[in-house]
Amino acid sequence: METTAPTSRRAPVLQTAPKVGFVSLGCPKALVDSERIITRLRAEGYELSADYQGADVVVVNTCGFLDSAKKESLDAIGEALTENGRVIVTGCMGVDEAHIRAEHPGVLAVTGPQQYEQVVSEIHNVVPPAHDPFLDLIPPQGIRLTPRHYAYLKISEGCNHSCAFCIIPSMRGKLASRPAADVMREAERLVEAGVRELLVISQDTSAYGLDLKYATSLWNGQEVSARFFDLTEALGRLGVWVRLHYVYPYPHVDQVIPLMADGKVLPYLDIPFQHASPGVLQSMRRPAHQEKTLERILGWKSICPDLAIRSSFIVGFPGETEEDFAFLLDWLQEARLTRVGCFKYEDVAGAASNELPGHVPEEVKAERYARLMETQAKVSADLLSARVGKEIEVLVDEVDEEGAIARSAWDAPEIDGCVFLNGQSELEPGDMLTVRVEHSDEYDLWAEPAGVSS
Repeated sequence: METTAPTSRRAPVLQTAPKVGFVSLGCPKALVDSERIITRLRAEGYELSADYQGADVVVVNTCGFLDSAKKESLDAIGEALTENGRVIVTGCMGVDEAHIRAEHPGVLAVTGPQQYEQVVSEIHNVVPPAHDPFLDLIPPQGIRLTPRHYAYLKISEGCNHSCAFCIIPSMRGKLASRPAADVMREAERLVEAGVRELLVISQDTSAYGLDLKYATSLWNGQEVSARFFDLTEALGRLGVWVRLHYVYPYPHVDQVIPLMADGKVLPYLDIPFQHASPGVLQSMRRPAHQEKTLERILGWKSICPDLAIRSSFIVGFPGETEEDFAFLLDWLQEARLTRVGCFKYEDVAGAASNELPGHVPEEVKAERYARLMETQAKVSADLLSARVGKEIEVLVDEVDEEGAIARSAWDAPEIDGCVFLNGQSELEPGDMLTVRVEHSDEYDLWAEPAGVSS
């Protein structure tokens, strides 16, 4: 057994650097794995501890080539647990997690060989890296291109669907979810940096964790499951706006509606329905149960009357008839979605829909696009007019000499409407305040701070 000691000195920092003990067993390949993990940890400001007592956590890099090596690994894990108690296991024997946990159920995490990122992630779960603003070039929340007061929070990559018009799975692969603790740590850093709104995004947000089999991970001393509802509930405890985007309407989405009704997360769902006609949906390879979808929308609104649903639709999909399109318009008027975007179908290289029969002429697509937007504008105007005279909370995005531009809980940045606060030039981006709605049109609201007479 070889215990790795620090090999270089680091300049004094203003915070106590977390320390990691490292026990590296086995062949030189395992030693290289240990070196790579240690290199990453040192770059993040961790120190290495030469003994168990001085370590905040101990990593045991195991060998599993022979039975004798497995026994040595299990003995090393046991020693680390006895001497320190906070142990993460990695390396070749990590592929036999059941054996390790049967012998040592107290280990914090088990990863396999060459899983450098996962090891570092598990260390983060136990002891987050310290941030020194005088030495670190990158702020703890990372580099962002959004304004300071809101940020996008990506929870997964890829998608398991095979929609006929989409090539994302071939570009980004199958669903690959981030461990829940990783997501929560990033969210926490963003909130600490001044973010007031987290916009949860992925290719398929409500499928989150399926590929991980909903595994739990440790965040702030508590286990969080990689499950759509559990992650949403945890994010809702951070005290900021949480907005859910790209939510595929699986049955378990129903579970988050009470969180919205209770004010834990914003009453907002971005669900890309794409169409309503059963025939078109089948050609798109999308669920074709629009009647059940309408029932669910009504059910959601009975639980959370303030719920806003945003969606996007494609007109002119190959084979779409005038009857299909009329069906979509009727569905929109019945569903009364709060925000709607529309796209005219176009071929995408590699998409299966390119080969479908019945491609719609461009002038027909344009005419249908205009009719859909006109229909939805009336629905939107009616919904927004019901807000006039009411008090709502808004988040300020921009301020100039003419006043402020803000958003309500029902408005995502850059894709939805705005709340204009004319004359309120003393406000700052990121301010949150209660306003009284004075006027509305098809897409936007005009308001004044509550308590100010008109």
